[in-house]
Amino acid sequence: MYVTSVSLTEYLWVLIVGFIIAFILAFVIGANDVANSFATSVGSKVLTLRGACILATIFETAGAVLLGSKVSSTIRQGIFNISLYEGQEEVLMLGEVSALGGSFIWLFIATFVRLPVSTTHSIVGAMIGFHLVVFGTYGLHWNELIKIVISWFTSPALSGVISCILFVIVKWCIIDQEDSVKPGLMSLPIFYALTITINTFSIFYNGPEMLGFDKIPLWGAFVLSFGVGIIVAIAVQIFAVPWMRKKIEGECSNAENEEDDDERVGLTSRENLDENQSGNTVYGTVTDHERPKSDENDSQDVQSVTTGTEFTDDQRESQKPLQSTDTEYTSTTEKYENAAENGPSLTDDMPKDDKDETENKDKKEEKDRGKRTDPPEVAILFKFLQILSACFGGFAHGGNDVSNAIGPLTALWFIYKDGSVSQETATPLWILLYGGVGISIGLWVWGYRVIQTVGEDLTVVTPSSGFTIELGSATTVLMASNIGVPISSTHCKIGSVVSVGWVRERRSVDWRLFMNIVIAWFITVPASGAVSAGLMAILLHTV
Repeated sequence: MYVTSVSLTEYLWVLIVGFIIAFILAFVIGANDVANSFATSVGSKVLTLRGACILATIFETAGAVLLGSKVSSTIRQGIFNISLYEGQEEVLMLGEVSALGGSFIWLFIATFVRLPVSTTHSIVGAMIGFHLVVFGTYGLHWNELIKIVISWFTSPALSGVISCILFVIVKWCIIDQEDSVKPGLMSLPIFYALTITINTFSIFYNGPEMLGFDKIPLWGAFVLSFGVGIIVAIAVQIFAVPWMRKKIEGECSNAENEEDDDERVGLTSRENLDENQSGNTVYGTVTDHERPKSDENDSQDVQSVTTGTEFTDDQRESQKPLQSTDTEYTSTTEKYENAAENGPSLTDDMPKDDKDETENKDKKEEKDRGKRTDPPEVAILFKFLQILSACFGGFAHGGNDVSNAIGPLTALWFIYKDGSVSQETATPLWILLYGGVGISIGLWVWGYRVIQTVGEDLTVVTPSSGFTIELGSATTVLMASNIGVPISSTHCKIGSVVSVGWVRERRSVDWRLFMNIVIAWFITVPASGAVSAGLMAILLHTV
């Protein structure tokens, strides 16, 4: 079958090609997947695209370095029995390159059409694809695969539930309160402490070996993480709460002053109109859209209305067909006052039933618009929290999904370096950094495409809902990362976005777009697997 008489040094080109494709794959992961972490912050306007890219670069790379080795090990060894490739190390090297290529091609297509698909689905499908070409279904770790597949469905559900619970608490305790500032400021230390505690626990518990955190027991991780959370809560209460109170009072006061200024300007304008137009009367009013453009007489009529001149008898006769015969003369001053106070109305001449229906529809639309935005003070309260939770999400994503690019690359490196398929050594730090840099560059160059889909097109996101979306999805991803299960962070984020959007305002979710995303999820595994299998077949017959 396959022999190992050829020295692996002759396969240096495979290693080099693998590094190149891995970096390109990391680039596409950054464009498609890293965008999910900060998409809601950009969509809610609390971060600019540039600010999101800067923070993502920092926290994605940190997460990749501190947490990435755990999931990388699952990608390298958990999909199939790698001992089958003993004596055929060069075949496994070709397979890892095929997996990187298959995953990259599918993710490139999905990103091009702005669909947020799972990079985890993609790499797992690609790994299975090349193995099927060599050994068929023999050697696949079905228990591990079933666990991963189940997590693909449970992760969006779990993430959505966590985010919805957080949002309902925020809504009941803060947003729906008559004075939302007081409960909002009281809860601020709690929210900050919760975010920091979960984040630090993910680092301390079974953390990176390079920092010695893997030796910390469970109780020690709890003590350290809750201790850090309590310190943060005290700092927020002492420093952040007073500053936030002043900021809210200042901005709300400025908003009220602007409204008063606008009202005074409106009154002054009406008074000036009263002085200029007093005593002048007109016979009816013709609006621009009612007046035929080609009728010169009508143009003169409208000019006479705006200048306050009176119609002549002939002009009045020419105007009569536009109105009822029992129309009375109306004061120009009254017309301007009504227009200034109420604006032009299209319902004045409607039947009463139609007018009531239109007014009720307008009120309902106004109420729905109110649901789509946070009150100013709530938006200020959650602006910085959403930024913090976005950083939290970026950290979690870096720890989980960098493995999708560097898992096969790490396997390539160890096979070539050790001449063996055995991969017991932890992922080197420099490879983790290599993947972190790749995904960060991808976000900078191409991430805006998926940011628009997740942050703006799928549903309306505000600072309060964005905070709960990001915290819920990041918590789910971090839990999975710590137990070594490569779940889809995309599934978690989309599950939270749709769930919170539905709870907040059911009509705001674009269900057609959501169904397209779900279809892309189901296509991902067979698509990337088929491409990987094709590449593997080509390599086996040409190398």
